Amino acid sequence: MSGIPEGPVHPEPPEKHAADTTLTERHPERSAERRAAELRDYRAAFRVAQLAMAVVDQDGVVVAANDSFCTLLGTEAEALREQAASDLVDLASDGRTWHAYREVLRGRRSRFRCTRRLKHPDGRSLWAEVTVAPVPDSRRVLLSIADISDRRELQARLRHLQMHDPVTRLPNRALFFERLAAALESSPQDAQNAQDAQNAQDAQDAQDAEETEAAGRHAGETRAAGEAAARDAISSSYESYGYGRTGRIGLCYLDLDGFKAVNDTLGHRVGDRLLAAVAGRLTECADSDGHTRGGGHLVARLGGDEFAILVEDSTGTEQLADLASSVLDALQHPFDLAGQRLAVSASIGVVERSGHGTTATSLMQAADTTLYWAKADGKARWTLFDPERNAHRMTRQALSSTLRPAVERGEFGLEYQPLVDLADGAVRGVEALVRWNHPQFGPLAPNRFIGIAEEDGSIVELGRWVLRTACLQARQWQKDHPRERPIFVSVNVAVRQVWDSDLVADVAGILAETGLAPHLLQLELTESAVMGSAGRPLQALQALSDMGVRIAIDDFGTGYSNLAYLSRLPVSVLKLDGSFVRGFQDEEHANPADELIVEALVHLAHRLGLTVTAECVETSGQASRLRRIGCDTGQGWLYSRAVAPDRIAELIGAEPLRV
Repeated sequence: MSGIPEGPVHPEPPEKHAADTTLTERHPERSAERRAAELRDYRAAFRVAQLAMAVVDQDGVVVAANDSFCTLLGTEAEALREQAASDLVDLASDGRTWHAYREVLRGRRSRFRCTRRLKHPDGRSLWAEVTVAPVPDSRRVLLSIADISDRRELQARLRHLQMHDPVTRLPNRALFFERLAAALESSPQDAQNAQDAQNAQDAQDAQDAEETEAAGRHAGETRAAGEAAARDAISSSYESYGYGRTGRIGLCYLDLDGFKAVNDTLGHRVGDRLLAAVAGRLTECADSDGHTRGGGHLVARLGGDEFAILVEDSTGTEQLADLASSVLDALQHPFDLAGQRLAVSASIGVVERSGHGTTATSLMQAADTTLYWAKADGKARWTLFDPERNAHRMTRQALSSTLRPAVERGEFGLEYQPLVDLADGAVRGVEALVRWNHPQFGPLAPNRFIGIAEEDGSIVELGRWVLRTACLQARQWQKDHPRERPIFVSVNVAVRQVWDSDLVADVAGILAETGLAPHLLQLELTESAVMGSAGRPLQALQALSDMGVRIAIDDFGTGYSNLAYLSRLPVSVLKLDGSFVRGFQDEEHANPADELIVEALVHLAHRLGLTVTAECVETSGQASRLRRIGCDTGQGWLYSRAVAPDRIAELIGAEPLRV
């Protein structure tokens, strides 16, 4: 056992060394005996130690091994001698470990440690922690192996509990994102980068081998075998994620429709059973598709009633569409759970992308957006991610986030479209139309942002600004043209303005502030908002009408069209939807039904004391027919588009717009 280091393991006090030196000089025979005894003690301790240990020379060859080492590997001591240690504990299977091991053999590194899975001759496998460290005052190294199989098993159990959902036994959110990140990192480009790095490492290893002339033939053969194994492993990985695979990632992201009702009515215990049953069917669908396509799919519960199926080697959207359809079909069949027969459906967002250049965050954002689309489109369906639809959504979000500050920054402006008397062609009023001069997207028409403003409540502030600006402008026209008949201004009002603000007080305050007479202000509400009004909206409309403000129903004919309400509401004007007027083409292409409907509506409105405005008047033929059946005013491109206030000022003093 010449590889066992001589001398004490722990340093002793200097005075003791001085005494030993004196003793050695006086009795050299006693010193030799003492060293021999210490050596025997070290060898005995080495032999019976519970830790598996072997002494390895500078060529990487085993020169001695203790009983624990032999027992661990299931072989005799003599069988281990002259063997390459790297073969026994698999140190040459990857380039980095092999390089670190050789650095310790050459004395260039103090120690290194790694974990290896070893195969026992009886067929069982074990996890081992391998430590390699130099022997003091020697060119040999001590290789020790600690069996950590129990620890690894415990860690594996704990990890399984940590990474799996206790209700469905599926992988949980943490494991899903771990697998997703690993799949994204294993794209063909990443594999090529790994191959390039390995080639560079191989070149460095070859140079190191040339510098080490003392390496033995057996160790050299071991090194070559190790490098070959490493290259084969990298090559196999490259083929897996490069040439042999698609490098694309697919995701089906779903949640159950109406699951909350199950929890609320039947309790969480039944809800958990339902989730477990759903998980089973999802797994069957994923396994079936995975076996058909030659790969497995990960099914995970992300939380609540949300699940995900990760396809790590997607062949395209057709595969994912088939998988999503199979999931919907599987969930259509009712579930029998402890006497409860339950039926559920699912909405699924489907996303498919190249792994290279895609992040987990962007993929999940796209999946979440697509799931929302599936819900909005009617539920119980799958929807494929649409870049154009997503771009529109992103634009909508950008507008929503900047809408409120835009009012304060003065980014909005008003244009006005004339309302022309069909009998004499005079301009009787104008409709105020708001425009958003967006710094990024340019001028935006109302249909691009009014809906957003109604959703987030900013319509109240915006509507108040429009009302004040329009009244100020109408009053200014009146001052500039005192001899002309003053024109009224018509302003659109959203229902939310009635509910979320004191519209009556706002109108009264603005009229008082601007000095505009109440009868020169007309407020337009859509038919669907006015019809069926009760409570606060009806009270507000009545108060405004009592104040002298004109109330108009916009787009009449497209909503409920309940004519009985016309006699009960404080309405002054009906604005006929443009769809009726479009049928008023020339005599040859006119639609008789449209003309009969419009004529009946006009006569009815007049019997109720209302005036009628026709929208979307574009031709003189339409204007003449509307005039013939008694329609009061017209609005449309025949007379003018929405224009700046200066242009309206010119029309006020100009000749009537006869067409």
